[in-house]
Amino acid sequence: MSGSHNMVSRWARFQNRLYARLSQRHKSVRAFVSQPEPRTIGSYARGRQLVAGNLLFAGYLVESQSSGLWEVEAPNGAFDDERQGFAWLDDLAAVGDVRAREKAQRWLWGWIEAHGRGRGSGWTPELTGRRVIRWINHAPFLLRGVEPEQSHAFFRSLGQQTWFLSKRWPGAKPGLGRFEALTGVIYAGLALEGLEELADPAVRALARDCNNQIDKEGGLPTRNPEELLEVFTLLNWATAALHEAGRGAPHAQTEAIERIAPTLRALRHADGQLGRFHGGGRGLEGRLDHALAASGVKPVHAEGLSMGYARLSGGRTSVIVDASVPPRGAASYNAHASTLAFELTSGRRPLIVNCGSGISFGVEWRRAGRATPSHSTLCLDGFSSARLADPERGTGLEALIEGPTQVPVEISEMTDGIRFQGGHDGYAKVFGLTHARTLELSHDGRGLAGEDMLLAMDDGAKRRFDKAMDASVLAGVGFDLRLHLHPEVDAAVDLGGAAVSMALKSGEIWVFRHDGKYKLSLEPSVYLEKTRLKPRATKQIVLSGRAMEYATRIRWTLSKAQDTAIAIRDLNRDEPEFD
Repeated sequence: MSGSHNMVSRWARFQNRLYARLSQRHKSVRAFVSQPEPRTIGSYARGRQLVAGNLLFAGYLVESQSSGLWEVEAPNGAFDDERQGFAWLDDLAAVGDVRAREKAQRWLWGWIEAHGRGRGSGWTPELTGRRVIRWINHAPFLLRGVEPEQSHAFFRSLGQQTWFLSKRWPGAKPGLGRFEALTGVIYAGLALEGLEELADPAVRALARDCNNQIDKEGGLPTRNPEELLEVFTLLNWATAALHEAGRGAPHAQTEAIERIAPTLRALRHADGQLGRFHGGGRGLEGRLDHALAASGVKPVHAEGLSMGYARLSGGRTSVIVDASVPPRGAASYNAHASTLAFELTSGRRPLIVNCGSGISFGVEWRRAGRATPSHSTLCLDGFSSARLADPERGTGLEALIEGPTQVPVEISEMTDGIRFQGGHDGYAKVFGLTHARTLELSHDGRGLAGEDMLLAMDDGAKRRFDKAMDASVLAGVGFDLRLHLHPEVDAAVDLGGAAVSMALKSGEIWVFRHDGKYKLSLEPSVYLEKTRLKPRATKQIVLSGRAMEYATRIRWTLSKAQDTAIAIRDLNRDEPEFD
């Protein structure tokens, strides 16, 4: 299997190189059909750092005050992919002053000089689609005050990249990369004079991918919330480009947008940011709200699960639970063993989180972030509820295998709140135990009651549990209930070890309590963000014990302290950090 995969990869790279060179024969376009409107949102703080010469891509910081972007040697492939995709243009445009524009112009025409003739690693359909969209979005910002020959080079390169995309988009892997490539063809084909015929096949292909890749719940096979937001944003852009050209979007495309919008709303925490699951981050601030507003899809109440996640909300508190089987096959290359893990946000402040994706910090951090102990759930004896396959030859990608196959879920209303009940069999094969979790959130959002159970469900499961007991010399099967805290939470063990108090920057005080049967501790943890240079230190609540019988019950609560006000005016401004 890996051999055939390597052959396909080599053939794709050859095709990319071939069509990149052939694109140089394509005639130049002269102008836009109409003035482009910037649609992408960047980070002002990151833009300021780029202007200062601090290049932070894929977790690596390179200081380059004097040299150009393309003279810098890339520390790894991910660094090069980020700079070749030109998403950093969004950040420079967010600054928008003379220095930012001059740097953007120098780097863009530097790319044309270094890579514009079909050379370099940036000639893939995924990266070219991302790059073309940014060039068109920020064309007024980039072309202001340039010489005619520079403008000619800009349009010539855009035309060549668009032709390349029209030939190579089928080579993009299904998923986000394919959506980027197709949107790039549509965007450029409709924006540039004389290239409209290139857009038509891409419009039809995008409609097919909407049917094939976006399920009835409005989700993706990867179950990555941030990736779903990116796809949603691309579909919005493609739809807007079609409408501006006086053409309607295909029914499959508009239906996909209508399916995705309520799913994204269900995956949004009380602070407006996404839940961090299966390799996804919280999303750039404002991106989710902007995309939902641009879609024009009115809010509707979502019933049941959304892309396999359950959402509980009460007052100013939101809880999002991973309540489905993990992704499989190629969709699981970035998936996490996070079944029944949850996150909790109070107002503008995240409280309980998952560690996140360590992909930008190297292989070991990436693997650690995918393991069950890096999530706010229960794990047995240090094992994960799913494991990683051996790395594929050539790519190093690791699929998630042997995960839960049964995840029954029930969400019900109570007189004073909402209840989630779920279970998974990820530990049944080795330990004979099924993990069942109940979460009850009060209507006012001031309290979350939790119960985790480890159950041997049938005779076969009991035999496997007895075998595990024998292996431990009747010492029981160890378990750890972990609740990872956001780095801005100030936590301390309280009441002589019976509770943990947590202070948020808003002034709220939350308290964790348990039934007293097991050992409570506060241990070090990490918070992984791809926009940071290194993992952020934080803490985790750990409730440890041993399962000695066929049924083990762990009861706990998270609640606001009695003297915490019902409504707090959280006026503390979060200043972006760069470390």
